[in-house]
Amino acid sequence: MRIDLNCDMGESFGRYALGQDEALLRVVTSANIACGLHAGDPVVMARTLESAKQSRVAVGAHPGYPDLQGFGRRNLTLAPHELEAFVLYQIGALAAFARASGVPLVHVKPHGALYNTVARDARSAQAVAQAVAAFDPGLIVVTLPGSALEQTARALGLRVAREGFADRAYCADGSLAPRNEPGAVIHDPAQAATRAVQMVTSGRVETIDGSLILLQLDTLCIHGDTPGAAAMAAQVRAALESAGVRIAPLNEDLG
Repeated sequence: MRIDLNCDMGESFGRYALGQDEALLRVVTSANIACGLHAGDPVVMARTLESAKQSRVAVGAHPGYPDLQGFGRRNLTLAPHELEAFVLYQIGALAAFARASGVPLVHVKPHGALYNTVARDARSAQAVAQAVAAFDPGLIVVTLPGSALEQTARALGLRVAREGFADRAYCADGSLAPRNEPGAVIHDPAQAATRAVQMVTSGRVETIDGSLILLQLDTLCIHGDTPGAAAMAAQVRAALESAGVRIAPLNEDLG
């Protein structure tokens, strides 16, 4: 039994620092690096890639809506061709730094509001999947299990990594509970660790209403901007390893 541990990072901007990237890179096996439109900037992108390289952590692009003001967590109405162009632009930006650093780009994971939109909206999912396929059909698409993006990406012949969240609550339909709902974000490391072990070893997760749903996963996320994210990630990893789960990056087990 194995799982990848991923984290969103590279979300600082100019003089403003966000997240515990260096500490998280000592724990996770994959890094989703912001591409400059919802967070991050060219200097931060280059620095985060170099840090990931030194830590031997697999890297992926983390494109979002062009929404620095809202951290990419506000829904934007974009035509499919616009969304495809914005995603392709962001993958290409990070890929340039990855190539300069000699680091292979492994995956693409949409961010925030875009992540939630492509989980349910087929047209948006098609636009994102087409951008990935156009840039590099060897890239792995990270998304919610059973999402519109999973279905579209597989139809285009792309590999998919089904993602779960240790620090987020779920609705009964398998979607993530909206962040403005009480209990939607989990801050207790022990609770996150318990949920992570349950998700990975049993393929189930308890939803916000107390029911259990099936959840088959290839990767598990801890948000880098969650307060205490590094300590939470360390506790999650320790709990998984104690349960006999092997922690490995996506490109090792998805080929």
